[in-house]
Amino acid sequence: MKPIALQLYTLRDLCKEDFVPTLDKVAKIGYHAVEFAGFHGMTPGELRTVLDDLGLVVCSAHMPMPNDANGADIIEQCQTLGVSRLITGPGGPIKTYDEVMACVEKQRRAVELLKGSGIAFGLHNHWQEFEPLADGRLPEDIMLQNIPELFAELDVYWVTVAGQDPVATVKRLGKRAPLLHIKDGLVEPRQPMKPIGQGKLDMPAIIGAANSKILEYVIVELDSCEIPPLEAVEQSYKYLVGNGLARGNRAV
Repeated sequence: MKPIALQLYTLRDLCKEDFVPTLDKVAKIGYHAVEFAGFHGMTPGELRTVLDDLGLVVCSAHMPMPNDANGADIIEQCQTLGVSRLITGPGGPIKTYDEVMACVEKQRRAVELLKGSGIAFGLHNHWQEFEPLADGRLPEDIMLQNIPELFAELDVYWVTVAGQDPVATVKRLGKRAPLLHIKDGLVEPRQPMKPIGQGKLDMPAIIGAANSKILEYVIVELDSCEIPPLEAVEQSYKYLVGNGLARGNRAV
């Protein structure tokens, strides 16, 4: 079993109101790690102290794409916080091959800037990355094929929304996908998501399809939910840990 993490975007409103108490609640539920999506007015140094006190690990962080202007600052923040995997979106529209390749150039520069820092660069997908271009190829595949160092944080819900098979996709990407974003729901973007295990996705099959030697974290993320987000986060933890699909810091 791989350790369970929480993408803090799930609790973004609570984090804006009371960041440290929210992190404390996440730790008390039993989550092993967190993935950042903003620091809510705190410095990386301050957050590192809080996380150490709570017994939480940083598995990764969603941050701006490194470029010549911000690269040094991003590296410093990541190293202070202990982030070894930095994740962004593709960097622009990806509806055509030329648009995808324009994003590839930005991604390639980000990888170059991070070399020697101990920080790997990866992409988080939505549905667009898995919608075929006019020639039938997937933007996600083109980006990964063009940059060998790039990794995928595979969001299995949006893969499904795009009409792709999440089990087959997890298996196909294999060693290129060390992180899985796990979310559940009706596979309808206009409808709120559900706690993990209460929607349409076959989580045992999806997680079971991952390369066990490569997968590092099972990361819960709910963009929206039909119940209070903290309740959904706790129910998701109980489902994944209780069914042996992930490892937490507290037994269920």
